[in-house]
Amino acid sequence: MWTYGVSAALDRGWNALVYDGPGQGQLLFVEEIPFITRWETVVGPIVDWLLRREDVAGERIAITGLSMGGNLAPRAAAFEHRLAAVAAMPGCLSPWLGFDKELRDIVTPDKAETNRIWNEEVVPELTPQLAFTVKKRFEIFDRQALRQAREGKVLTDIWTPAQVAMGLDITKVVGSIKAPTLVLDYDFEQFYPGQPRQMYDLLRTRREYVKLTKATGAQLRCSPMAPQQHCDVVFDWLADVLQR
Repeated sequence: MWTYGVSAALDRGWNALVYDGPGQGQLLFVEEIPFITRWETVVGPIVDWLLRREDVAGERIAITGLSMGGNLAPRAAAFEHRLAAVAAMPGCLSPWLGFDKELRDIVTPDKAETNRIWNEEVVPELTPQLAFTVKKRFEIFDRQALRQAREGKVLTDIWTPAQVAMGLDITKVVGSIKAPTLVLDYDFEQFYPGQPRQMYDLLRTRREYVKLTKATGAQLRCSPMAPQQHCDVVFDWLADVLQR
């Protein structure tokens, strides 16, 4: 996060706060707390804490969300209206759609049948590489899946973490965001192609859509080869919105 926000903020003389939420960092790997669907319950207390500080301009608190944070930050902003600006990097309406359709089709309302098909028909056919990918992608959504991954095992209950991933869909709440919102997109976005533009279209507030491109070396998810350009786009927009 130093590369994708903290350094750029400090260079402008701004304050910057980075936190581990459920499913991230220490909360996930030490305390075994996976992602939750109501991210406003994470951000609300952070805003409370910031407003008690004398070095914070309470009317200029912005939130940026990188990677899946492009889903979490807008979700928080839909309910936490004390935020002055939001940047979704990239915009993501549904993390669940980032999973392969073949995998998504396995999950049905029937938990027992879903897990039977998973364990009897799918898991035995996984290559070592796919097994590793499955472990990493599901451990963030469920404590049992995290513990099994640590033991080198593929999760046996795919239904439960899938419900969390599906529950992160923010399509129906994006229209409630009141703060000005920047939605980033990238050439060759790997996980959420099309979703940034869809999020932009659903917004009912001041909004801007920016696509970072191959022409300037800023393609691929989160512009891994052009973090400085990425930060310039985001923080120039924030400076305009916050009138710094």
